Amino acid sequence: MIGKAWIVGLAALCATAACTGQATAPQPSAAASAGLAKELAGLTPHETTSCITLLPTQQTKGYGPTIVYVVNQRLKYRNDTSGGCEAIGRGDALVTRTTTSQLCQGDIATTVDTTSRTFSGSCSFGPFTRYSAK
Repeated sequence: MIGKAWIVGLAALCATAACTGQATAPQPSAAASAGLAKELAGLTPHETTSCITLLPTQQTKGYGPTIVYVVNQRLKYRNDTSGGCEAIGRGDALVTRTTTSQLCQGDIATTVDTTSRTFSGSCSFGPFTRYSAK
């Protein structure tokens, strides 16, 4: 039988955002925000897309919960993840498993410490926003 205290505790928990269906987006640090602004400076945001092709991507950079895929200096894709992959900002590897050459919204990535080869986090991708030079 479920105790009354447990039900009251569950009700209190559900009164928070956890049961409203509204996830709280992870907030980047001031340093991550500044780095992201510098990374995207001079580029204009365009439409969002559900998937990007990974083949032309030259570099992946992390700024808190945001990942930037660099195609070249004039074309980049920004993805605000669910959070959990912030370790790529310190040099951990971002590992994705796809059966195609595309990375899509909802795909899950993991991060791995390249020295110890241990798992350090995971995140889910949101939509991708294209940034390009005018």
